[in-house]
Amino acid sequence: MKLRRLAEFYCAVAAICTFCLAPGLGYPAQSKAGSSGNEERLTRFLRNYDGNQSSAGEQNTRYAAAFVDLRDDGTQAAIVYLIGPRWCGSGGCSCLILVPEGESYKVITKTTVTELPIRVLSTKTNGWHDLGVWVQGGGIQPGFEAKLKFNGKKYPSNPSVPPAQRLQKGTEGKVVIPDDVKGKPLFGD
Repeated sequence: MKLRRLAEFYCAVAAICTFCLAPGLGYPAQSKAGSSGNEERLTRFLRNYDGNQSSAGEQNTRYAAAFVDLRDDGTQAAIVYLIGPRWCGSGGCSCLILVPEGESYKVITKTTVTELPIRVLSTKTNGWHDLGVWVQGGGIQPGFEAKLKFNGKKYPSNPSVPPAQRLQKGTEGKVVIPDDVKGKPLFGD
């Protein structure tokens, strides 16, 4: 009898989670990395992004990516957190917001001094979901979560200064890149 109640409980929890995170209910749809060729297209783009792929700093680059519908229009944008000597400093690492463009991607925003986790918030500005990123280090103590709003062309490039804002506690959102991510090697294993 206890086993049956436990199974019913887990089924109810799964149903509630599915309902709460369903597209069209305030959160954008997110696809798993690798689906529909997104991962391969993203890797090709990143290997040629911003410089010479043969430099030592590039060879140590790792990345974490989430494919998310930031405009609720069916288009999977890529949120990419770059990890490595070229991309990180005392205040954090760089994060790219990319949209598909043909067989590649177009950079909407490059933010610096970004820490994990990265959240997609249920709120929107100018038709795009707001983002939440952690800001800490490089002299910023204690840390805080910053809200990045889309201004019609891009998100803020530095989450530690305006127009980025301190995020109010309790703001709803979904973690798309968690704070314990190790990232995948961009070049080789």
